[in-house]
Amino acid sequence: MAGEEPQAARRGFNWLLLLPLALSMGFVALALLQLRDNRDDLQHGRDSQALPSVQEGRPAPPLDLGQLADFPLLEAGDMIAETGEGDAPLRVVNFWASWCPPCRAEHPTLTALADAGNPLFGINYRDRPDQALSFLADLGNPFDALGQDPVASTGRDWGVIALPETFFLDAEGTVVLHFRGPITARVLDTQIRPALAERGFNLPPLSQ
Repeated sequence: MAGEEPQAARRGFNWLLLLPLALSMGFVALALLQLRDNRDDLQHGRDSQALPSVQEGRPAPPLDLGQLADFPLLEAGDMIAETGEGDAPLRVVNFWASWCPPCRAEHPTLTALADAGNPLFGINYRDRPDQALSFLADLGNPFDALGQDPVASTGRDWGVIALPETFFLDAEGTVVLHFRGPITARVLDTQIRPALAERGFNLPPLSQ
C-alpha cells in the first residue's frame, strides 16, 4: 500500500551480517602484526617461530632409512664418536628434500661446514629418489652418509614438523641442539653458535 515502509526497513539493519567481515578483518590484522614481529626478529637474528624440542638432552632417536643410490647409508653408529676420539666435533644431522626451497638456500652453509671438517649427515625426507639425486647433482653432496625417509617414519621419531630441520649431536650421540629452519651463514653466527656455546660446544670456523 502507498505510504507504507518496506518491511526490511521497519525492522532495521541486521548488524549480525557484519560479524563475519569483522572477524576476518581481525584475523588479517593479527596475521600482519605477527608477520611484522617475525620480520623484526629475523632482522635482529632471532627466531620468534622456534618451537621447543623434546629431543634436546636425549639420545638420538632410532633410524629407519633406505639407501639413496650408492651413497653410504646413514646408520646409528655414525652418530657416535669413535672410542678414544677425544674432543670429537659435533655430528650434524640435517633433514632435507629437493622440493624444499629453504633447503636449497642453506646448502652452501652446510657444505662449508662439512668442508671445515664437521661430520655432516643427511636424511632425505618424503622425496622422490630421482629428484633427490638431481638436487645433489646440481648443488653437490656434502654429506658423509645419508638415507631416505620416504614415509617420514624417522622424521616422526625425531619430531620433524617442517623442513629443513637440523640436529647437533655430541660424541655420545645425544642431541644438544635441534634447530628448525634454514641455516644460513647469518643464522649460524647469530643463533646456532651462541646456542651451542651456552651448552659448552662449538663448531669449526668456516673458510672465507
